[in-house]
Amino acid sequence: MAVDTDRAGNKPLIERRSIDYIPEVERHGRLFSQFTLWMGANLQITAIVTGALAVVLGGDVFWSLIGLLIGQLLGGGVMALHAAQGPKLGLPQMISSRVQFGVYGAAIPIVLVCLMYLGFTATGTVLSGQALGQLFGVSDSVGILIFASVIVLVTVLGYRVIHWIGRVASVIGVIAFVFLFWRLMNQTDVGALLQIRHFSWSSFLLAVSLAASWQIAFGPYVADYSRYLPSSTSSVKTFFAAGAGSVIGAQVAMILGVFAAASANGQFAGHEVAYIVGLGGTGATAALLYFSIAFGKVTISTLNSYGSFMCIATIISGFRGHLKVSRMQRLVFVLFIVGAATLIALLGQHSFLGAFKSFILFLLAFFTPWSAINLVDYYCITRERYDVPALADPNGRYGRWNILGISVYVFGVLVQLPFISTKFYTGPLVAALGDVDISWIIGLVVPAAVYYVCAKKWHSAVPDHLMLPTEQDSDAQPEKSGASRVAAQA
Repeated sequence: MAVDTDRAGNKPLIERRSIDYIPEVERHGRLFSQFTLWMGANLQITAIVTGALAVVLGGDVFWSLIGLLIGQLLGGGVMALHAAQGPKLGLPQMISSRVQFGVYGAAIPIVLVCLMYLGFTATGTVLSGQALGQLFGVSDSVGILIFASVIVLVTVLGYRVIHWIGRVASVIGVIAFVFLFWRLMNQTDVGALLQIRHFSWSSFLLAVSLAASWQIAFGPYVADYSRYLPSSTSSVKTFFAAGAGSVIGAQVAMILGVFAAASANGQFAGHEVAYIVGLGGTGATAALLYFSIAFGKVTISTLNSYGSFMCIATIISGFRGHLKVSRMQRLVFVLFIVGAATLIALLGQHSFLGAFKSFILFLLAFFTPWSAINLVDYYCITRERYDVPALADPNGRYGRWNILGISVYVFGVLVQLPFISTKFYTGPLVAALGDVDISWIIGLVVPAAVYYVCAKKWHSAVPDHLMLPTEQDSDAQPEKSGASRVAAQA
């Protein structure tokens, strides 16, 4: 591992790579960084609010906690399976979708992923704006603009800085959450709350869905943050490092949200940040908590913005036929993404809670089929044997459009429609199931089975082994300085 540290130390602060393949000579990092990154990304206010929704929308504490845990484990397993692809392929997650959808066809799910990132960045910015507004004594709108500026800076700096912030955020998050739990236990009769049990399938499965959707939504970009690990890194260890960090962090945050909402007597909705901070106290303590909330959101909001940049670059590169993105293009993409998310946050900040619940549940209809197809293809059909250079060639092995993958994906979305229950749309079978939304289960199981059967029969030829770019093809030589870097990028 000393070699990995040396490699990292020779790299510039601003990331040079974007969506292109990461050569072995540039690989660095430790598995523990995956754990801290995803722990820090989940120990934050939006996860608290997500957990609180299970109670705010009718569930009791006991069954909400169990439902959330089951959802974390199910969704976290899907998320971690995607994470394990990063070290093997050395690519961002959505680039690999070209194997299943074609070089052009992969744009279909990627566009929807971009919309997801915009929504998550915007909703996170709302909560961070509230925290910064209270911390600096300014309006929430000004707080939103301050937070957006920080996200632009960190996203442009890239991979190494994101992981560093993830480590710091995990430490700050653990300290803040331990303190908040201690204060909550002193102010609330937790035992009494746990004794109130009124099980209903709709409330229980809502809790499962909230946690599962939270975890599954990381799937389209989790490999973006493991792709720099050496290719020899164990897939099993990568799975547990990323999965454990995400599941533990999210469950801890959601437990706090459940207890906070249950003891709030209706005061939580609409005042999420202020109520959580109020548990800790006032004065300097409150200021530190507002800071920890804002800093905790930096990690996940940066992940969303960085993922958005990767997705937009992937779409454009598919039609341009190569994977290179200059730093100026990167800056333009990031400014556009964060600017759009900030505008959404400013316009929608006063109707956050209800819209957020509907948003994250509705997303499941579009991302569970994608996860099912990608994972079945990678682990069961191609078995990690990708032709990486062909991913940039519309005339290559994977073609422009993969009718099989696209058809199963569309079918996977459509088959869920009768079972969806959101403010945007409610399917005809929801009432017959006691208002229980089981669409995400259908969206995982059915497309996975259909794709497996069809791909076994009609899948295009699979390489005999994983085919990677050569060092020269991937511009893998270490950067030197100044003019040489500019010339290489030109």
